[in-house]
Amino acid sequence: MNLFRNPLLLLLVLVMGCKGKSTQPIYEYTNALVNESSPYLLQHAHNPVNWEAWSPEVLARAQKEDKPLLISIGYASCHWCHVMEDECFEDLEVAQMMNDNFINIKIDREERPDVDQIYMDALQLMTQSGGWPLNIVALPDGKPYWGTTYSPKKDWLKALEQSLKLFKEERPRVEEYAANLSKGITAVNLIEKNQPEIFFGLEALNGSVREWSQYFDLENGGYTGAPKFMMPNNFDFLLHYATATSDTEVMKYVDTTLTRMARGGVFDPVGGGFSRYSVDEKWHVPHFEKMLYDNGQLVSLYAKAYAVTKNPVYKRVVEKTIAFVVEELQDENGGFYSSLDADSMNGAGELEEGAFYVWQSSELEKVLGDDFSIFKEYFNVNSYGLWEENKYVLIQTETAKAVAEKHGITAEALESKIEQALAVLKSQRSQRSKPRLDHKILTSWNGLMLNGLVDASRYLENEEFLKIALENAVFLEQEMIKKDFSLYRTHSNGESSINGFLEDYALLIEAFINLYEVTFDKKWLTQAKRLLTHTKAHFWDETSNMFFYTSDQDESLIRRSMETQDNVISASNSVMAKNLTRLHKLFPDEGYGAMARQMVENVQNDFPESAQGYANWLHCVLYQNLDFYEVAIVGDNYRAIAQSLQKNYLPNTIMVASPKEGELELLQGRYNKGQTLVYICIEGACKLPVQTTEDALVQMESKKPVQ
Repeated sequence: MNLFRNPLLLLLVLVMGCKGKSTQPIYEYTNALVNESSPYLLQHAHNPVNWEAWSPEVLARAQKEDKPLLISIGYASCHWCHVMEDECFEDLEVAQMMNDNFINIKIDREERPDVDQIYMDALQLMTQSGGWPLNIVALPDGKPYWGTTYSPKKDWLKALEQSLKLFKEERPRVEEYAANLSKGITAVNLIEKNQPEIFFGLEALNGSVREWSQYFDLENGGYTGAPKFMMPNNFDFLLHYATATSDTEVMKYVDTTLTRMARGGVFDPVGGGFSRYSVDEKWHVPHFEKMLYDNGQLVSLYAKAYAVTKNPVYKRVVEKTIAFVVEELQDENGGFYSSLDADSMNGAGELEEGAFYVWQSSELEKVLGDDFSIFKEYFNVNSYGLWEENKYVLIQTETAKAVAEKHGITAEALESKIEQALAVLKSQRSQRSKPRLDHKILTSWNGLMLNGLVDASRYLENEEFLKIALENAVFLEQEMIKKDFSLYRTHSNGESSINGFLEDYALLIEAFINLYEVTFDKKWLTQAKRLLTHTKAHFWDETSNMFFYTSDQDESLIRRSMETQDNVISASNSVMAKNLTRLHKLFPDEGYGAMARQMVENVQNDFPESAQGYANWLHCVLYQNLDFYEVAIVGDNYRAIAQSLQKNYLPNTIMVASPKEGELELLQGRYNKGQTLVYICIEGACKLPVQTTEDALVQMESKKPVQ
């Protein structure tokens, strides 16, 4: 620990600062995290705790010194991580206890999800609960034997004393427990090759959705109870299912959910973008952190829902969310930052959750003047919209048409007034202290945002969104893809680091496939295929026919994880199964289709009782059980016809196009001079070519949107 405790040195630094020789803040303590690039780790760089980053060298030193590891995992926008830092890790008594007895390791879970997965499984096995900050005490070899989440100082010190006493006085028992726990950590992640008699069919899928529907909140949307998480992949599948099977009830539920979320406090009508989740049942009061991965997925979801319903609310959500991401999270080089914190400075100069976003009635009245009366009705500045301590979170319960009729104006005039009022509030809010930014750029999360931009450009027919998408794709290509087509995980301060995980490959491959479909620039399809080739070589497990989460080129941990259950972000194996299915349609001789089918068979036994946890996998069930079309467009007018087709929601398709014959098999032998022809194919067998969008949709047995 470096201490500025010399009064003369401190005086000299202060004098130099006053003379303009230095503008750096003065810290009493500095630890090894000062050399890291992660904003979360840097937040802890001046704790009195001797934090170090996770590395093989630190783990080796722990074994050499025979000291237990204290592993603390969090992320930059984690509220309770900040609270525990303030109460424990900045406290000198706590720091001395930790420094004297442990090797202290701080981990940004967003940088090292591989480590986080293992220790979160350990905590859940030990306590049947989880969360962040995730704090683990482990033997010098990394095997865990104690863990907890947030703890106040008194409880934290007591727990550390007990865990240290066990380590020193009952070492054999602790080692036996840690060994058994490590076996359990491996067992819960074990995937075996499954050979079912039949592939999961539509009848079984219908049963899974019926079982799932018991948890639907049909009035408020989302799932019953609180808190309410948005779970974009769940509703992405349900939208696919509802349109594919003409299930009007499921479609109505999806529509209710998306409408309630768009009008709720989880969506920021002033600046755009979604917060993490709602703490209540009505989507009113959010946990205010804004994450790139949520917003990228929700842009995709709302763009697809707009293609189905043409609901202008969904279009506006897409536009405002992208505007937020570009304004607040876009790097000058085209990458996207990770998140904005939930906390910001309030008027008293103290960190407070939601301080940047909430309003007081008196403030709104002063700022909006004559428009306040209609604004407060539109956004429930009343007992319904009250959060706490005279703070309001804007929530809309009535349509613009209903409010307009009460005030004797048109809905268009009302919406114009509301937009003007929101612009005024945005200007007013810009004077507040902004939430802290996590400026690291993650490959996988950028893949999600790239996908969102591609879907927005496709379904909203917006070229500006495609331009932003291409800037991001070029950044990822130049900064995150290595010469051997392996990936970096993270980029910060101009440098890329940490080897990518399966999540990074899967989501970037998916985004590049979709980017090809709107640009028809074969470069993006080639990049996707090269990344897949690398993934097969270094992540594929021949025994289980699944992908490991970590490459065989990376350091060994307690286990080599396999991610199969969809969470807020879809499981990397489910994304790979979708990628393989779609690429099989373009490259049928590569064996991708058989790989994807076996992957789905490995997990299909979990579909009947846990469909919501396997929602992204269920797309593959629809792919396999319904017609999946390869659409090839060849001729001078290929782009206009492609765009006319693509604005329709057609999830069971993959599209290729070229002005003349292309290298892809589907494009060969299709060119007819003077004509632009559309070929609708299934597994390479094509119907007679047509020349119009309408005829192509008829050949795909296109159904009208479900209302």
